[in-house]
Parts: sequence; C-alpha cells; structure tokens
Amino acid sequence: MKKPKIAVLGSVNVDMVVKSQRIPAPGETVTGGQFVMAAGGKGANQAVAAARLGAEVILIAKVGQDMFGQQSIENYQREGIDTSYVLRDPNHATGVALIMVDRHGENSISVASGANHALTAAEIQMAAEAIRAADVLMLQLEVPLECVERAAEIAAQADVAVILNPAPAVPLPDTLLGRVSYLTPNESEASLLTGIAVTDESSARHAAKHLLSRGVRCVIVTLGAKGALIVDQRREVLVPAYKVEAKDTTAAGDAFNGGLACALARGMALEDAVREANLVGAFSVTRLGAQPSLPTAAELRQFAATVE
Repeated sequence: MKKPKIAVLGSVNVDMVVKSQRIPAPGETVTGGQFVMAAGGKGANQAVAAARLGAEVILIAKVGQDMFGQQSIENYQREGIDTSYVLRDPNHATGVALIMVDRHGENSISVASGANHALTAAEIQMAAEAIRAADVLMLQLEVPLECVERAAEIAAQADVAVILNPAPAVPLPDTLLGRVSYLTPNESEASLLTGIAVTDESSARHAAKHLLSRGVRCVIVTLGAKGALIVDQRREVLVPAYKVEAKDTTAAGDAFNGGLACALARGMALEDAVREANLVGAFSVTRLGAQPSLPTAAELRQFAATVE
C-alpha cells in the first residue's frame, strides 16, 4: 500500500487545557482542575493525525518568532512532518488556545490567533509545488480565508482532492465550495453554512443537499455519537460511530479529518474511509488533550479490536 502524500494548510496553536468538574459560568471560578499544556491548532492537529497514521505530511502554516513557535516546529519535525513551509513571524505571537473541559468531555475554547492570522495568499503561492504534489490537501478556517481560497484553487487546478473542515464556521463563497471535494462540517457548522437548523439525521441530509447545490462534490456531516452522514450525488449513507466513553472531545474533529485524508489518499473507498475516520475520532476522545490524543497506526489497530 502506497504512502499517502498530504499537504495541510492551517493553524498552529499552543493549547492550555484545564479539566474540571464543570465549565465556569461568567464571573465564576471553579477550582480543583487538572492542567495540561500541549501542541494544538486545527491545522497542526490534522497534520499530526495524518503523520501518525503513516502519511507523508507537509504543513503550511505560520508561527511567531518566540519560544512557542520554536517548540512547535521542533515538535512537528519529531512527528516526521515536513516543516519547510512553517514560516516565522517576528511581529505576531504564536497562536494560543485556552481550553476548559468538563467531566463529560465537553469543552469551551478561547483562541488568540496571533501569527495564524498573519498568513497571506502570496505565502501560500510559495508552497504551490508542495500542494500540487499531494494526493490530498487538507484545509480548515483558522487562517485567513484568502489563504484557504488560494490553496484550494491551486489544488483544484492540479486535480488534487480537497478536504475542507469548515471550522470555525464562517460564510463561504461558492467559488471556494466549488473546489471542495469533501466538506466535513459538524452539526453547528452545517447549520451556520446553510441557515438550516441541523439537529438530527434528517436535517443534516437537508443541509448537505443544500451544500451540494452550491458546488461541493461530497458532504460528510459529523454527528458525534450517531456517526457521520455521507451525502453526494450517488448516495446518502450514515456510517455509525464507535461506542466509547468520552474523556475529552477537543480534537475529535481533527482526528476524524486526519483519518479521512489518510484513508482517501491510500485509495480506500469512501464509506470505508469514513468508517476509518470514525475509528480515529473515537480513539481521540478517550484521551485528554488535542495532539496527545491522536493515535499511531499501531495504536489504532489495537483499539479497533476492542470497540464495536
């Protein structure tokens, strides 16, 4: 089986996580929590997810000329990720995310984007050859939209599959959606993108069809414990989730997308690829933290034998 080549354009953050009994209300202090500091950012999370699963990954991103930026680059190099296009910005700090997680694994996140928002479309153009050489380009929305649009345009012109995880959700132009091979919103993101309240499988189907009408080739709506709904011109299929006890859902979407990209780049059929992505996502919620929760291929095989 060939080694998949995946290019990832996206954010790099340092995650500071406090896990406590509950998430504080405004003006409230909740004590007795557990603190973890870890590498994060949706782009970096998805790059690490794919690299640990055996892909050849190149990360296109921007960090600060600070301690966190240097640590981030060294960390991704240890993961085997090509950091040739991780740029350093002397004027902006590396992104930071403050994450609170309650006893049920639900989270609340505040992000200071820093250098992530200083990335430019011209800098994306510098990475054009790396994008064209990939089997799959992975995108999210924690960097400027002009960068996402330029990367998608380069990939589409080279017939490279584009996965766009529309998080955090913002209104998207049809020109971008028309270049997306696989759009992977969760329920709230699908709602924001379409104006349709997505609360169940039926409304998710309705929202997905709306997105297809705007040019997306395939929509995969992640429905948490219910699984993932695939909707394209040929099928509407709900791929069930694996049953696990969630400890922290922070990187579940990133794990899913990394798993999906890897499986598709290996040539796996779409439903099998989504099943694999569900498995990676299920593994991630059993561990605390973003990147610390992402499995290696060996860990995923062991995990697969223990779940249904």
